[in-house]
Amino acid sequence: FTKNITQITSQADIIIIAVGIPNFLKAEMVKDDAVVIDVGITRVPDDSKPKGYRITGDVDFENVSKKASYITPVPGGVGPMTIAMLLKNTLLARETHRTREKELKN
Repeated sequence: FTKNITQITSQADIIIIAVGIPNFLKAEMVKDDAVVIDVGITRVPDDSKPKGYRITGDVDFENVSKKASYITPVPGGVGPMTIAMLLKNTLLARETHRTREKELKN
């Protein structure tokens, strides 16, 4: 709902986008050499695909990638990192739980 979104994004060195609107962020909204992290993931109908849809992000990847110094793809961008961090946090939670159990026993 930001009224001047292009003015704001065109000044940013790093843009993290998760608005849920496919191809929302256009090349004219991004300054040269910005880093763009696309967290959005939307199913878009596509009869040429076996499932009848394709996954796309919130960034117009084809055009923004020509300006950005780095851009995450969708799919395959932040998803693997999210999974890795969830697994790490699960292991940390387990270790914390084990430590507390040992402390209670003593």
